[in-house]
Amino acid sequence: MTNPQQDKLQLLQRWFDQVDSVLIAYSGGVDSALVMSIAHEQLGKRALACIAVSPSYPAREMRQAVKLAEKRNVPFRLIQTQEHLDERYAENPQNRCYFCKNELFTCLRELAEKEHWHAILDGTNADDRGDDRPGMIAAKERGVRSPLLELGLTKQDVRQLARDLGLPVWDKPAMACLSSRVPHGVVITPQLLRQIETAEDVLFGHGFGQFRVRHHGDVARIELPQEDLSRALENGAALVEGIRGAGYHFVCLDLGGFRSGSEATGSTVHMTVKGQP
Repeated sequence: MTNPQQDKLQLLQRWFDQVDSVLIAYSGGVDSALVMSIAHEQLGKRALACIAVSPSYPAREMRQAVKLAEKRNVPFRLIQTQEHLDERYAENPQNRCYFCKNELFTCLRELAEKEHWHAILDGTNADDRGDDRPGMIAAKERGVRSPLLELGLTKQDVRQLARDLGLPVWDKPAMACLSSRVPHGVVITPQLLRQIETAEDVLFGHGFGQFRVRHHGDVARIELPQEDLSRALENGAALVEGIRGAGYHFVCLDLGGFRSGSEATGSTVHMTVKGQP
């Protein structure tokens, strides 16, 4: 009797027979972590995990990504990207992700050519084809390959394989960049991204695992899974104090719950501290 998961793992392992050495665009999420892990298993030091560091990438995510690479003994390198200096990105259009990924993959392409790495890989999976992902266009233009996508591996496949391999991020929630918290058309600046990151660090510090702080001027709109809403209300005073400390005047809890891709819509309730506006 065949084992479907074992078959998928072997397919992914054999995929690396066609490349001599690889750079992996590694963010610390489950998709790129799986690609990184199998690449290292198959290629050893001929696989280098590249972590893009920029104002749009939370420092806590960077630290976790580094920790996992170190734990798996995977060679890694921090790559400084500067998409925020690109006016097309900073203007925050609908296709903002294209300019972000274009910056990253241009940096990796230059590194590959300078140091003679054979291929550049990312963690795009088969389910991503149904989404609006301008970054996939940038990847194609820069010759980036996506093993998970090429093999038809879905997000569910990825999580199961990661779990079987003992990757601690197998059930990690998806994490979009900090710029995704800002409604399209609102200019992106490093200072704004830092404000959002500081506010989200408050939620992380209170033990929440999946969250977004959506930026609406003086208002921070918190999105959490429905099952976490009551706990957020119970800790409302502490959350308000911390998030106000990030520079927001008002803190709102979105009763619609967590929704990937949400921007300026949603039903909200203000959480306020007695004696404060």
